[in-house]
Amino acid sequence: MSLKNSPIGVFDSGLGGLTVVKELIRLLPHEHIVYYGDTARVPYGTKSKESIIRFSRENTEVLLRYNVKMVVVACNTSSSYALPVLRGKFSLPVVGVIEPGARKAARVTRNGKVGVIATSATVNSGSYVKAIHRCDRRARVFSQACPLFVPLVEEGWTSKPVASQVAREYLGPLRKQGVDTVVLGCTHYPLLKNVLQRIMGRRVVLVDSAREVAAEVKGTLEEKGLLRSAGSRGRGKRTFLISDRPQAFEKTAKEFLGYNIKAVKIHV
Repeated sequence: MSLKNSPIGVFDSGLGGLTVVKELIRLLPHEHIVYYGDTARVPYGTKSKESIIRFSRENTEVLLRYNVKMVVVACNTSSSYALPVLRGKFSLPVVGVIEPGARKAARVTRNGKVGVIATSATVNSGSYVKAIHRCDRRARVFSQACPLFVPLVEEGWTSKPVASQVAREYLGPLRKQGVDTVVLGCTHYPLLKNVLQRIMGRRVVLVDSAREVAAEVKGTLEEKGLLRSAGSRGRGKRTFLISDRPQAFEKTAKEFLGYNIKAVKIHV
């Protein structure tokens, strides 16, 4: 099979990376996609750097079994710690989610005050602060760890009162700082977007890096000559792999993607 016809591989610690898959499908409808959600070990944001790197390497190896032509690390925590390791170990293109979101935030902020909400590991890595400052040295970046957001999303509790209560607690310091832009520094967080926007107010821009990541994937495929022909027959094939809890994953994925999927449980 021509490498152009090989799938794009995407992995995340759970179902949050489906936000990236949704944008990839919108932008690149002819591309085949293999998604791997490591639902047995979610969340990554509370794990050690060493564990995150090991999990990320193992996830990439799972995707390689499916002859993927590139890997999208649709996990901010993995992107923070494991991206250099993956790029050094594997020969195929590897795209992360930090840089695209940081560029967007630096571009849209009006007052130079940018908030970043993310897992504890991503915040501790300082990845977003460094990436935003590479785009705009004058930007003031305020980071806030939100460790309870991922479990809320994984449980499907995004519309329950507890989600608003927790979000109000986490976002309080960012509101006091007067940020006009907030980076959703975890691919799970867009599933809480309505709650976050209501608390921050309509004038605050929420940066969901998924769309920016999809654009970077397209650009990388074009640059490498790996873009699947638009004349290819039909839509691309989508394969969903998980390491645990297929029924829970399928239910939430249907709500998010808008159609039924069948998740295949595999062992790392």
